[in-house]
Amino acid sequence: MKRKKLSLTLGVIAALLLAVYVGLSFFLGSVVKAGVNTFGPKLTQTKVELTGARISPFTGSGTLSGLFVGNPEGWQSDRAFYLGKIHVDVEPFSVLGDHIVINEILIDEPEFVYETKIVASNIKDLLKNIEEYTGANGETPTTEGGAPIKFVVKKFRLTNGKARLGVGPAALPLPLPPIALNDLGVKEGGITPDQLAGAVMKSVLGSIVSATAQAAGKVGSTVGATAADTAGKAAEKTTEGIKKLFGK
Repeated sequence: MKRKKLSLTLGVIAALLLAVYVGLSFFLGSVVKAGVNTFGPKLTQTKVELTGARISPFTGSGTLSGLFVGNPEGWQSDRAFYLGKIHVDVEPFSVLGDHIVINEILIDEPEFVYETKIVASNIKDLLKNIEEYTGANGETPTTEGGAPIKFVVKKFRLTNGKARLGVGPAALPLPLPPIALNDLGVKEGGITPDQLAGAVMKSVLGSIVSATAQAAGKVGSTVGATAADTAGKAAEKTTEGIKKLFGK
């Protein structure tokens, strides 16, 4: 009889622990999802939507799924980029404070759309939107107490990325070289979301510049080579603009 009671008690405790774990996982995930979906559109001034997020309350590891970032006005594609799955490893419960420490971000097979008009590009316009929002009178996300939220990213990896140069049937698919960034915001004691976005997008654009330069050398047709060369020059100009924007 005592054994049955003990087994029943242990079973109840295990069920409660499981319920707490699942509840906390959904709670932390909802905090991240709500933060992205609320602040993202303000930051980029485009549609931003994160479909789902699950983070373990004990290990801090988890997955963000379906991050859609729309194009600024005036461009043909509905999206600037789409990230299907993002693996994250966060310091547990740091998402509830003003100093979020991310040990690792791993993005595999992201999809970027790169449109150009002479020296303009959709990515450049996206970064202009960020600059406008975070200017002298701009906003930054804060905690309920009013403290600005800052980030530290110890390890960032982007692999097997693809960029589509242009839209429609004439779009040129380009494989992107891998991106590796370390210790973002460590020396500064944390960086703001716009600074983090700028650092990452600067590297993405560098990747696109490299890919388009290679495409210009490999594409046999004059039209294809010219398109790749034009995109490469536009990307270089965009990268210089980002350096001026985020260099300080």
